[in-house]
Parts: sequence; C-alpha cells; structure tokens
Amino acid sequence: MEALENMQKAISSLDPCKLKVLLVTSVGIGGLLCYLALRKKTKKIPVGDGWWRVGEKPLSEDRTIRPFVVETSEEMIEDLYKRIDQTRYTDSLEDGRFHYGFNSAYLKKVAKYWRHEFDWEKQVKVLNKYPHFKTNIEGLDVHFIHVKPVQRAGQKVLPLMIVHGWPGSFYEFYRILPLLTEAEGDFVFEVICPSIPGYGYSEAPHKQGFTCLDAARIFHKLMDRLDFSDYYVQGGDWGAFITCSMALMKPECIRGLHLNMVNAKAGGAQSIISLLVGRYLPFLVGFTREDVRRIYPFMQKNVYDILRESGYMHIQATKPDTAGCGLNNSPVGLAAYILEKFSTWTDSKNRDLEDGGLERKFSLDDLLTNIMIYWTTGSIIPSMRFYKENMGTNFQKTMDNTTKICVPVGLAAFPHELLHCPRVWARSRFTDIRSYTYMPRGGHFAAFEEPSLLAQDLMQFVKKVESKRPK
Repeated sequence: MEALENMQKAISSLDPCKLKVLLVTSVGIGGLLCYLALRKKTKKIPVGDGWWRVGEKPLSEDRTIRPFVVETSEEMIEDLYKRIDQTRYTDSLEDGRFHYGFNSAYLKKVAKYWRHEFDWEKQVKVLNKYPHFKTNIEGLDVHFIHVKPVQRAGQKVLPLMIVHGWPGSFYEFYRILPLLTEAEGDFVFEVICPSIPGYGYSEAPHKQGFTCLDAARIFHKLMDRLDFSDYYVQGGDWGAFITCSMALMKPECIRGLHLNMVNAKAGGAQSIISLLVGRYLPFLVGFTREDVRRIYPFMQKNVYDILRESGYMHIQATKPDTAGCGLNNSPVGLAAYILEKFSTWTDSKNRDLEDGGLERKFSLDDLLTNIMIYWTTGSIIPSMRFYKENMGTNFQKTMDNTTKICVPVGLAAFPHELLHCPRVWARSRFTDIRSYTYMPRGGHFAAFEEPSLLAQDLMQFVKKVESKRPK
C-alpha cells in the first residue's frame, strides 16, 4: 500500500510534458506486449512415429482398408456358459448395497440374465448394423466403424471422429450415431469411431510404452488414410486425452474439439485462492452458482470421493496384469469389475442402491454387450495396461497435458462427472472456448447415458465454429 502511494506521489509530481512521455511510453510498451502475444504461433507437440509389433519396422506399410465383421461361435458361447455356471459367489454384507463394490445379490441376477436370457447372437447382428473395418497402422490392426450420413439437399457433410474410454468401447456410441448421421440441420456428420489399440477389436501393442500420444498419432494416420484433411473430434475419459493430443499434434487438421470430460485446472496459487474465496464470493474468482454447487464441499467431492473411486486406477497404473489375470478368466468377475464403474460413474449416489441403479440408465443387454466385447476379444488386460503406460511418469506434467490447446473447443459439463472443471479453470488450458454448457443431467458415460443431450451440445458447438469459418 505504501509503495502504491509513493508511486502515485511520484506521478503527480511530474510536469505535463514528462507525464505525456510516460503515458506514450506505457501505451507503446503495452501495445508491443499485446502484439508479441498475438503473433505467437499455435503451439504444437511433435508427431513422432512408432512401431508396435515385435521385430523391425518394414520399409513400406500396407495401407489396405479391409471390411471386418463381428462373429461368434457355438464354442465361444458354450465356454462362456460353463464359466458362468462355475462362478463362486460371496454373500453380501447386510445393507452393504454398492458401498463395498458390486453387490453379490444383484450380481447373481445379472449372471442369471446373462446365462439364460441374453442373446449374444442377436447382439452381434446389432454390432454389425454399422460398417466395420480394419487397417494396419504402425504394425497394429486398428478397428473402426465408419458411418456415412443420410445427406439431404443443401446439407454440408462434416467428418467427425469420436473416441471412447475405459471401461467402454465403440458400442457406447450406437445410440448417438443416428442423431449425428441423420440430422436435419445445415450439416450432418460422417462419423469414424475407432477402437483404441488394446481395446475390443483393435490389436493390442506388443511393446511397452503405448500412450495417448501414440493413439492420437495413429488416429491422425487413420483419418489421413480415409482422405480426410480436416475434421472434428469428440471424446470423454481416455477419448478426451487422446483427442486433446490430436489437437496439439496437428491443430491444422482439427476444425474443432468437443469434450465431455475436461482435464484442466488453474495454476497453484490461483487454484488455492479460487477455492478459498469461490464458495463465498464466487464472482470474484469467475465461478458461477452452478460451479459452487458442483465443487463444494471441496474435500468431500474432490478428495474423499475421488480416493474412494480411484483404487482401480492405482492397480491398473502399477500391476495391471496381476488383477487382469483373474478378470480374463472369469466372465462374472469381469462383469462385476466393469459394471461397478457404470453404476458409480453414472451417479455416485448409486452406491446407496441395492442394484447400483444400473437399469435406470442402461439395459442389461447394452451393458452385457459392452462386457462381451471385452470378454470375446480377451482385451481387458491390454486395456488396463493403458493406464500404466500413461501414468508411468508424472502424467499431469507431460507435454501433452501442459501445452495449451488453441483450436476451437466446446465443453459439455455433465453434473455427475467425477470432477467438475469451471470455465474459468478451463481457460488455463484451452485458449479458444466457443461453448461451455452446464448439462442438466448425466454422468461419465455421456453418449451412452444421454445421447440426445450430447448430440445437441455437439451440434450447437459445431454450428458456432462453422459460422465463423471463411466461406
């Protein structure tokens, strides 16, 4: 305060001529700083290259795109039934609900339905509703579905890649695909939905070190192979990390980035001040009333609840093969492990329910179809390894998580997402936020839970971006 008063006295003591010189100089320096800030080039991270098959990389790469069909067999189904029948259960604790994990009483109901009513052959036909393909990139057979739109007169077709996470799959997007490819507005999407290598029908890496950066590079190569030069990308969970990396690697290829999970936070001091002041004077730190409702009580929602829900992450980031061995051998164990996430990550209050609230948002057919993709491909262990590969170093300090993203961004903040990121914090990571929406309902699996809401938010974001693009 004293220093400020001294500065004011010094300025007031200047004669008019010197005061003008000071003013002109200040304006000039300010203008120069603004110019330097604006002329900075869009930041990019190295694209790199990779080879994930055992042996040396060949001189030329097979760029063939091959049709793929999901298949099943009597032997596969008979083996599944045998394993379900041999499951050993442990009785749930009295009034345990989902507080100890998946409730055993409800698990028996799920297993019974799976064994006697679930029709995998019928669901295979559902999976084959959309065209599937595979192509070899960096030594791996990468699986994807490619859905071309129903184009109406005057409609613009925009390419869109949507990327899943764990413990989901490409099947999460089956309910949103018609909303994107059969839209009636000024534009409609041509959708490419890949399986992350190591998930589902995409081949798993045979070497260590496959991270989000490698997945991002492979997906750029996939889009190039499909003759797309610029496109939209959308993701949640690992899909959010991968699509962010895509935007950093080749921003010139990304027309817009839409996320339903936001990985951004304010700097240390700013974050502490925001949290201390935000609950009582939110407007001073850029919080809205809805931010306050979603963030506080801070320790409960951002520390205790996350510790309670992140045990799986510590296992998968350290010794995935150990836990995965049991999951890869027991279909009911695999179902319990994965479906517990679909319960709690949809709404943490589901822990208080005997059935985990699973059938409030999903059908058992849909949930078990996702499980069967993991079971029939034996992909649970490689999908878990993805955590170890990404978190083997200081994950939050890696280049792809600290470099600012400059492409147009749309953020859909669902109320039951594991962590909430206010817009003011998101600005620390994303420099061109075109839309930020407080979604009225829904949790972590946005496309699976609330396909209409997610589609609407994606469409309004793209409409804003397209309206600003050169004609």
